Amino acid sequence: MVTGSSPDINVSATVRAPKAPAHLSKASQDWWAEITREYELESHHLRLLQAACESWERMQAARAAIGKHGLTFTDAQGCPKARPEIAIERDAKIGFARLIRELDLDFEPPAEGRRPPSIRSNRG
Repeated sequence: MVTGSSPDINVSATVRAPKAPAHLSKASQDWWAEITREYELESHHLRLLQAACESWERMQAARAAIGKHGLTFTDAQGCPKARPEIAIERDAKIGFARLIRELDLDFEPPAEGRRPPSIRSNRG
């Protein structure tokens, strides 16, 4: 809200960081809060951030199931098979990495090595 009638008045609005989705774990909500404090994100970035949080949580859930049940099971014919959680963990890791890349949260590019073509930055 602008007060006064002078056109040269500078008004700084306090921008509140958007609240994390309620279904996310405490750890993901804390990370969400950190990212939304540090970066100026538009609505499509918030959707990417939510998807990244969900991918991270899916990866962690699969990791916990693998820890509890092991890497393999024996099928009805007595053959060892990879547990489905292996693919879930792998897919969630890949998804998380891609979403983080899309968000482009790095301040500086990597010092060495090649990187895939950069995505249009959200840094201004």
